[in-house]
Amino acid sequence: MLQGIVLSATASVLFAVLYYYAVLLQPLDGMPIFGWRIVLGLPALTVWVLALGSGAALLALWRRVRREPMLALGLLVSAHLIGAQMALFMWAPLHGRALEVSLGYFLLPLVMVLAGRVVYGERLNRWQQLAVLLAALGVGHAIWQGDSLSWAAALVALGYPPYFMLRRRLQVEALPSLWAETLLLVPAAVWLLAGEPVSAQLAQQQRLWGLLPLLGVLSATALACYLAASRRLPLGLFGLLGYLEPALLFGVSLLLGERMAPGAAWTYVPIWLALGVLALDGLQQWRTLGKRPV
Repeated sequence: MLQGIVLSATASVLFAVLYYYAVLLQPLDGMPIFGWRIVLGLPALTVWVLALGSGAALLALWRRVRREPMLALGLLVSAHLIGAQMALFMWAPLHGRALEVSLGYFLLPLVMVLAGRVVYGERLNRWQQLAVLLAALGVGHAIWQGDSLSWAAALVALGYPPYFMLRRRLQVEALPSLWAETLLLVPAAVWLLAGEPVSAQLAQQQRLWGLLPLLGVLSATALACYLAASRRLPLGLFGLLGYLEPALLFGVSLLLGERMAPGAAWTYVPIWLALGVLALDGLQQWRTLGKRPV
C-alpha cells in the first residue's frame, strides 16, 4: 500500500510540475506546447506500456477495435475529450487562467458525485449531500459575482465526467486506451506544430530542444504513476489522495503571480469545505471496508 501512496503523490507532484513547465517553454504558446506534449509523450507512454506489462492488453484492444468499429469511434471521441483537457492544462498558465483551472479541478470530485447520482442512480449519503450543498453555495456565489466561475473552470468540471462515463461504457483498460487516445491525437498535434512561427521560435531558442523532450517524459510518467497507483490502492484511499493535485495546482497558480479576485474567497472556501467533507466521508468508508472480514 505504501508503494501506491508514493505513486499517487508522485503523480500529483509531476502534474503540478507540468503545469509550471509550460511557462519555461515560452515563447511557445499553449497549443504548440500541447502538440509537443502529444508527439513526444507517445514514445514515452509506449515505454511505460511495456514496462508495466500492458503490451498484451494493448494488442487485445487493437483486436477489439478491428472487431467492433463503434469502439474505434468511441475512442476517437474520448481522445478529443481528453485532448481538450490536456490543451487547456498547457494553455491556462500562460494566459492568466491557471487559478480558474485549479478551481475546476477542485469542483471535479463534486461534479463526479452528482454525475453518479443522476446518470447511474447512485445514492448520496448525508456527508455527500452536505458536500454538494456547500459546493452549490460556492458556485452560486461565483455566479452571483458574475466573473469568478469562468469557462475554464466549467470546462474542467463539466468536461471530465463525460470522458470518464464514455470510458466506462467502452470497457477498456486505462493505460492501453490512453495510449490509443494519444495516438489518435497525433495528427492534430502535428498540424499544430506545422506552422512557421513554431519553427522560427525553435530556431531562435536553442534551449527549447533540451526542455521539450522532458515535457513528454513528465507527461507520460505522471500518467503512468497515476494509473499504477490506482491498481495498488483501495478505491477510497485512491480518491482521497486525488485531492492533492488541485491543491498543488492552486499553489502553482499563486507561484505564477495570479491572485484571487476580491470576494472570491466566498467561492473557494465553501468548495474547499465540501472537499473536506468528501475526504472525511471517503476516509470513513475506507476504514469501514478495511474492517470487513475477507
